[in-house]
Amino acid sequence: MPRARCRRLCLWLCLSIALASVLARAQTQANDEAARVGTMSVEQQAQWLSESAASGALAKLDDAQLVALFRSLDAGTLPRYLQDGLRDYASCEFTMRRRERIKGKWPKRADHMLVRVAHEPLRIYAKWLPDGAHAGQEVIYDDSTRPDELYGHLGGLLSVVPMWTSVNGAFARTQSNHSIRELGIVSISQRFIEEGRKFAEAGITKPSEIEVKTVNGIRVVALTYETAEGQPEFYAKKEVLGLDLKRPLFRTLESYDNDGNIFESVVFERIEPQAFDGLTFDPRNPDYRF
Repeated sequence: MPRARCRRLCLWLCLSIALASVLARAQTQANDEAARVGTMSVEQQAQWLSESAASGALAKLDDAQLVALFRSLDAGTLPRYLQDGLRDYASCEFTMRRRERIKGKWPKRADHMLVRVAHEPLRIYAKWLPDGAHAGQEVIYDDSTRPDELYGHLGGLLSVVPMWTSVNGAFARTQSNHSIRELGIVSISQRFIEEGRKFAEAGITKPSEIEVKTVNGIRVVALTYETAEGQPEFYAKKEVLGLDLKRPLFRTLESYDNDGNIFESVVFERIEPQAFDGLTFDPRNPDYRF
């Protein structure tokens, strides 16, 4: 073998060995960090997650490090972490893409929605955006004035005919299996917290699968929870929840029925905590089409 070729081969082998050594050390450090976090109490783990997400350190971890870390967490840590973060999104605006199986049919297009939500009292404004299903539709709900009714109109030609209707009536239920009161980031976190108690009673203390995914450009830790009983004891037979790496909230959700069919999909896009003025939840707002 020519000397020059031999030198190149030796150099390549040395670089390969050095790279493997660096990767091994990084993996060892990740495992050590996961092991260290795994020895903490639930309160300490929740605090560590909060600080790491806020500083950007959590998002900087690679996929293997994230999987090892979330495997090390106590079953009570995520509910505590999410509960502590709910107050930051008690008043916020977000866009979301949502699909639900209604009467056995899965929609071809997702609803693309702009939503404004405030709590205590619960108030909601939602608008269906032009590039999604039901474009042009708008609804407003205010628990402090008419807790059993919402005000809204369909899109298209009927957009000039707003009306008051029951929160559980045909207008409200045509496009969703949920009440408008369940629309938003906080509701999904609260449902996970409540389901977590039922998971614990059923002996489910860890996700059945943990992986890192990018959904609609959003990198999340995808946590899969699956139960033996399924519905109706639980909300879903299987749920895949995508945890944001920078904030204490879920960015994505997929729910599956007992036959393995998806019946709900949600992706939260832009999310901004906001303080709203008096017109935000008033149908007389000139920016709305009521």
